[in-house]
Amino acid sequence: MPHSPFILTVEAGPGTASLHLAGDLDYATSDELVQHADHCLTTRPDLHDLRLDCTALRFCDTMGISALLMIHRRTTARDVRLHLDSPPPFLERILNTTGVRQLFLSRAHTSQQADQTPPGTRTSPEPPS
Repeated sequence: MPHSPFILTVEAGPGTASLHLAGDLDYATSDELVQHADHCLTTRPDLHDLRLDCTALRFCDTMGISALLMIHRRTTARDVRLHLDSPPPFLERILNTTGVRQLFLSRAHTSQQADQTPPGTRTSPEPPS
């Protein structure tokens, strides 16, 4: 499979920032994603929601997953909700297989809970005791 270039665009609105990801999220490109997410988190004190739009993502390796987890840690520390929008089926499989899918809100999850869940609140059910 040929390597497709990584393209990242940023859109900002009141209290939200959206990072649109296209191409391959891998060893060579994961730092760029983390840097853009960090920039949004540090320059936007009003940020409540950080959205990662994965509609055009074509590939994600372990470094890409690591970057997503790093962004999750940083958004959680700043009380910002992290959304993973439109993940392709391959990314859903990776996230489910590794057991980290519940860390990322999705559009369906967001539409049900956005108005009732304050930033930083755990949105997945508690594990049974």
